[in-house]
Amino acid sequence: MIFMPIRILVLNPGSTSTKMAIYDEKKPLFVESIEHTREELSQFPEINDQYSMRKETILAQLKARNIPLDSITAIVARGGLLPPVKSGAYQVNEDMVHQLKYHPQNEHASNLGAIIAHGIAQELGIGAYVYDSVTVDELEPIARITGLPEMERKGMGHNLNMRASAIKYAEELGKPYKELCLLVAHLGGGITLSLHQDGRMIDMISDDEGPFSPERAGGLPGFQVIKMATSPEYDYKKMMKKVRRYGGLMGYFGTTDAREVEKMVKAGDKKAALVYEALAHNVAKNIGKLAVVVAGKIDAIILTGGLAHSAMLINWIKERVDFIAPVRVIPGENEMDALALGAWRVIKGMERAREFVRTD
Repeated sequence: MIFMPIRILVLNPGSTSTKMAIYDEKKPLFVESIEHTREELSQFPEINDQYSMRKETILAQLKARNIPLDSITAIVARGGLLPPVKSGAYQVNEDMVHQLKYHPQNEHASNLGAIIAHGIAQELGIGAYVYDSVTVDELEPIARITGLPEMERKGMGHNLNMRASAIKYAEELGKPYKELCLLVAHLGGGITLSLHQDGRMIDMISDDEGPFSPERAGGLPGFQVIKMATSPEYDYKKMMKKVRRYGGLMGYFGTTDAREVEKMVKAGDKKAALVYEALAHNVAKNIGKLAVVVAGKIDAIILTGGLAHSAMLINWIKERVDFIAPVRVIPGENEMDALALGAWRVIKGMERAREFVRTD
């Protein structure tokens, strides 16, 4: 008898690229990032119009790599901007496709992931899933309260990588994820932090209220924000662009590459040293902010994301927070692994996929 591995097609559409991979069991057979030129994308007025182009690109890549379509066991995609959902897997169904096509929380290329996965899976007669969507929101009621009744805190963040890192750490310990209390900081282009207890992300600091990052301003002094936002120079779009694309390291140094800033620090640039250490200072303050939610009873602090490769930054954070709990560094984005392993656990019966019901 020939052993046939669980073969998973992983899809992760981004604004200017389509990342895809094939995993046999838990190991990648290949991972590819297909770039889409501005000229190519300009042909499509709406993101949904890119569906056929991206789907055909994926199928062509599988053919070029001699991957028979009938060898694929399941497909998993990056979850798009759905209404608030639970963590873990959801099976892609007609309700989800309709929601992402006509009533997403916002327009983004990631919305195409589930739609393309559903289209291919239907043709092959296999299952399609999303896992740990951007809009996972499991905050406790007390964590939602703000100082204005018109505003509520939400659980949007780098959920896929943060939860994958937490599960990976639990597996390393040989303990169930649900039995650990873990504090995870995703350090990337944007920085978000989450508190994991009883298998849920019960509190979170999103990238608009926490530390600044390579390109985002993070939490800002409220009165100064109001003054700038209501000045003649800014409207909503300009203000959003400033805090999300031209904040953080970009605002100070004209680059989002932390490696360049680190070179400046090592070359003796005092401003770069101050700002880069301030980034670590801000991450550490927000770790402390979440730690008090569970009275400091944290099993581990996990630092992940691209910036976790920076020994300088990590050491500054560690020296400020390791009195709270042991610090484990799991660098990188790990998105493709996280998606593939999530689907693998569903196929193996270790997790159950939820059913999505549209809200419109």
